[in-house]
Amino acid sequence: MTSPADARLDDSAFLAAARGQEPTHTPVWFMRQAGRSLPEYLKLREGVGMLESCMDADLVTEITLQPVRRYGVDAAIFFSDIVLPLKAVGVDLDIVAGVGPVVASPVRTLADVAAIPDLTPEHVPFITRAVQQLAAELGGTPLIGFAGAPFTVASYLVEGGPSKEHAKTKAMMFGAPDVWDALMRKIAGLAEEYLRVQVEAGASAVQLFDSWAGALTPADYQQHVMRHSARVLAAAGELGVPRIHFGVGTTNLLSLMGEAGADVVGIDWRTPLADGIARVGDRAVQGNLDPTLVFAPTAVMTSRAAEIIEAGRAAKGHIFNLGHGVIPSTDPGQLKALTEFVQAYPR
Repeated sequence: MTSPADARLDDSAFLAAARGQEPTHTPVWFMRQAGRSLPEYLKLREGVGMLESCMDADLVTEITLQPVRRYGVDAAIFFSDIVLPLKAVGVDLDIVAGVGPVVASPVRTLADVAAIPDLTPEHVPFITRAVQQLAAELGGTPLIGFAGAPFTVASYLVEGGPSKEHAKTKAMMFGAPDVWDALMRKIAGLAEEYLRVQVEAGASAVQLFDSWAGALTPADYQQHVMRHSARVLAAAGELGVPRIHFGVGTTNLLSLMGEAGADVVGIDWRTPLADGIARVGDRAVQGNLDPTLVFAPTAVMTSRAAEIIEAGRAAKGHIFNLGHGVIPSTDPGQLKALTEFVQAYPR
């Protein structure tokens, strides 16, 4: 039986574009729209740690809703963090301001991998509650579920924190393939279950973030990473929701990221959208305005947005977004103007 919320979602421009159908207008949302630049978010987060806020269902609900209220975007992105599933199962880590996730005991051995528990819904009751609350509040606005892709999460676990070179990660990938494979299978299982919890609670789509995949060659991605991301995306596909796959600096990986099982491939700002469309094949695309262009005069920003919308006509479907996340010092007024421009742009 279809609920009233499900019926309203039938009119979603975001879901139509993600499924390769014809939307009423070009849909738009922004990565990292839930927080960072919003004054109401900064006020709400005063004195509250990042992971603490991600584990409070009421805070997650409010933060996820804030940009939808302010901008009128076509989708909400679930407020969470890439390492939240690890924290939920007991991995000793924290998010350090100005640094990022820091892991107390980096993974080195098969025993280290085996010590990481598998995720169950009982580990994340706050996620179920937050998604259920959001699905009820959002009505006809879809909620996008969120998870970190295996390679990126593995890099944090192996490096002990953020890394520019990913030297320890690659040393394990090349030098200890048994440990690497076990770790990737473990993380894929965590991501698979984390997305399942979100979808079963009411998320209408999912996005798999592979922030660091651009550090890999196509051959290394195909041999050591792709099948693990494909497992996560296949499991999400069985739940019947559109799947977005996004990475940073992944021009040379776009075709493989699509083949891993994406319905929509996110294209960052470094790749001209037309080139990205040619690479991903018969799939929808998402992107890809340079996040710094919101600091330009409004007319310059919207002119570049128009070029991206026009290029997006060649794709199976196009969801307008920035080519990465909202920069913390972004003027919310500019994002509001950008949202209204994209939604009003003639089809």
